[in-house]
Amino acid sequence: MGYGNLTEFILLGLFHNEDVKAICAVLFLLCYLAILCGNLVVLLTIKGSQLSEQPMYFFLSYLSFMDVCFTSTVAPKFIIGLLVQCNTISYNGCIAQMFYAHFFGATEIFILVVMAYDRYVAICRPLYYMITMSRQVCYILVIGSVFGAFIHSLVHVLVIIRLPFCGSNEIDHYFCDIFPLLKLACTDTRLLVIVIITTTGVMSILTFVALVISYIIILSILRTRSSESRRKALSTCGSHITVVFMFFLPLIFTYVPMGDSVGDDKVFALFYTMIAPLFNPLIYTLRNTDMKNAMRKVWCQDKLFEGK
Repeated sequence: MGYGNLTEFILLGLFHNEDVKAICAVLFLLCYLAILCGNLVVLLTIKGSQLSEQPMYFFLSYLSFMDVCFTSTVAPKFIIGLLVQCNTISYNGCIAQMFYAHFFGATEIFILVVMAYDRYVAICRPLYYMITMSRQVCYILVIGSVFGAFIHSLVHVLVIIRLPFCGSNEIDHYFCDIFPLLKLACTDTRLLVIVIITTTGVMSILTFVALVISYIIILSILRTRSSESRRKALSTCGSHITVVFMFFLPLIFTYVPMGDSVGDDKVFALFYTMIAPLFNPLIYTLRNTDMKNAMRKVWCQDKLFEGK
């Protein structure tokens, strides 16, 4: 336990209007169930078909798994908090929630980067693709993503557990995150805020810029390809670009501005904790012929999609 005598925190949640909480609880519960079902369908479709042999879908299966884990770290407590008047969380539970939220979220970031690298190699260096993106390399990239996320999350935990908490225990957020916790500390945390903005915020910006540059290069190379190759590549790249923008832009707005703008952070956090994981399965399946065909074979034996 950290310094000070606080043993629990109160999560104030996303809304203060009691009249809308019950409606929002039902709405977010449906969203959470949709996230679980959608991502599990994608995950099981890939695992149950030959798509798992392709690096792009190998990484997509891990992205779907991270979506489920990431949202499950936040959503159940959030939904319960909408239904009860006093949503408390223990000190240890709060630290654990912060760790896992950053761990799964950071892993997702790194996997999105890996997926962009996979598309770059496939389009820009096709002759070397099978060698560069061998199964062994794919596993190394996933393990590296998990390890990098673990270090990132551990640093955040080490920052928080050394702080004294002896004043208010009300966290103005719907889950335990580092900026809301820093605001409650009984010490000057301005330097720590700068450190977090530098590590998490700048990392998000640099990663996002690198992804945008990689896709600019990919799109410039696609101009020289045949229309059929261009159409197929744009289909997979377009889905990935959409997911990147949906996940990274709210993340940047959360960790790059002033660290005390927590009121807005709650709204931005909703995008990468609930909305992006909700739409990711749709984005990766609706425009993807390979995924549609695999879903026919795995789930429906061509009956559901017959005649389409």
